[in-house]
Amino acid sequence: MTSEVADVLEAIGPRLRALRRQRETTLTAVAEATGISVSTLSRLESGQRRPTLELLLALAGAYGVALDDVVGAPTGDPRVHMRPVSRPGMTLIPLTRRPGGVQAYKLIISRREASPRLRIHDGYEWLYVLDGELRLVLGEQDFVLKPGEAAEFDTRRPHWFGSASGAAVEVLSLFGPQGERAHLRPLPRSG
Repeated sequence: MTSEVADVLEAIGPRLRALRRQRETTLTAVAEATGISVSTLSRLESGQRRPTLELLLALAGAYGVALDDVVGAPTGDPRVHMRPVSRPGMTLIPLTRRPGGVQAYKLIISRREASPRLRIHDGYEWLYVLDGELRLVLGEQDFVLKPGEAAEFDTRRPHWFGSASGAAVEVLSLFGPQGERAHLRPLPRSG
């Protein structure tokens, strides 16, 4: 066993303990959620037992993290290298790589249209203006959003958005194709 592998294995126990404490849960609760005995969990956290892949997968699932986060394995290049998509008057930069679910995009809209063409489709969209002014038309309503403002809407409602002034506007967009909404989780209270 290389020293790098030994170091990774040695760090798993403290990482498991930290994950459990961050979630303010007990060994008993984790045991109930995973089917792993309390004594095994205790030995894993203290480093007295070497984890198996089966145990690590169960714990990653219980803590809601990727296996790499439990193991702390060295990762490759963390930068997202997505290719921008250019459309007339807009550049769309994908920020997520996973298929399905909520997708994130940065939009750079450089054109103002005199008469917006409203459209509908399945989904739910959340927009956050980074720079410039965004005109958002939702049915009969017409809004101008400035930097720091956000809007969310069901995309089955007739809608359109673009530059409000003709100058470029930068927008962060979260889009759920099946109507998924953005959910924010509250931070745990410290006692």
